[in-house]
Amino acid sequence: MANVHLKKGEGRLVSSGGAWIFDNEVERIEGEYLAGDLVRVFAANGFGLGTGFINPGSKIIVRMLSRKADQPIDDLFIKQRVVNAFNYRQKTIDMGSCRLIFGEADFLPGLVVDKFSDVLVVQSLALGIDRFKLLIVETLKEECAKIGMPIRGVYERSDAKVRMQEGLERVKGYIGETFDPKVEIVENGVKYIVDVEEGQKTGFFLDQKLNRKAIHAFCQDADVLDCFTHTGSFALNAGIAGAKSVLGVDASDVAINQADENAKLNHLEDKVEFIVDDVFELLPKLEQNRKKFDVVILDPPAFTKSRASVKNAMKGYKEINLRAMKLIRDGGFLATCSCSHFITPDLFAKCIQDAARDAKKRLRQVEYRTQAPDHPILWSADESYYLKFFIFQVVDEK
Repeated sequence: MANVHLKKGEGRLVSSGGAWIFDNEVERIEGEYLAGDLVRVFAANGFGLGTGFINPGSKIIVRMLSRKADQPIDDLFIKQRVVNAFNYRQKTIDMGSCRLIFGEADFLPGLVVDKFSDVLVVQSLALGIDRFKLLIVETLKEECAKIGMPIRGVYERSDAKVRMQEGLERVKGYIGETFDPKVEIVENGVKYIVDVEEGQKTGFFLDQKLNRKAIHAFCQDADVLDCFTHTGSFALNAGIAGAKSVLGVDASDVAINQADENAKLNHLEDKVEFIVDDVFELLPKLEQNRKKFDVVILDPPAFTKSRASVKNAMKGYKEINLRAMKLIRDGGFLATCSCSHFITPDLFAKCIQDAARDAKKRLRQVEYRTQAPDHPILWSADESYYLKFFIFQVVDEK
């Protein structure tokens, strides 16, 4: 293995538990290597920081795999990492559909594997881990079979643009035998059709599983508005929980068509309505028409994917939260979230607080939640912590 030596004063992130080495932290590299090879990483004083995959074509030049500089990395090592991740899910989450591998937080950097019923969806985003992809898939299939959950098919969704930054081609297709890519799953008692071939990312957002369940308590007999509904997950949970009426909104025709199909699957088409519209344009119209709801849910896509655009993103979050609060009846509830890693919990809380002040509303916090435990948050590895989810009771100024 080649040896990567860091500059003096660099490597603090990795020393404190982080998983990435950036190219501007490196002083020199001793020895020969190819992109994707394993390398040892050393601090400027010669202290061994661990072992990882190197890719000089990426700003993240090393993705750490082990915090031991002398750790042999072989098939047995990788398989054990996979088994550890699988065993963790058995103890923490309903495994009917869940995320089995969550990259750096499972100590397998750059790889995501989701399980939708009896189908696995793989997303490989880093060159080094890509070489172990098939081994990881086979190990997961073996582990699923052991607990009576045999896997009938595997689909790869390594089609994200970020692969190009790693010097990898975007890949999409079956690993092994073909199968119907529209898979039925059940979550919180709600049925969905997940399109693993054409759906966003791996086909469905599993990270909100328990947050969707958390809204059940206050949706009974309520008029509910679900903004950025995508394929209808929060809206359908509200419907199953006994809502009086539910309106789900999304700008995507494809997503709304799937949401309609999901509503029929759950026999909720008479109670849950979906429309194609821009949430930023719709909320002021609803306010103008004096429309009121008992519950409003805001589950927007990430408004920023870089630190440079955080300021503009904050304006967007404040706008939708302010508008939503004005639509909520006195004593109603707001469920609001941000899935952007760069919007910290403190920033998001400030944004909501500013929105409440301008809307002349008082907020009583019911719950603060994050992503489901199958998306574990690895402390000191901030990239694994991204989802912030608040539930508030919204009351008029008194």
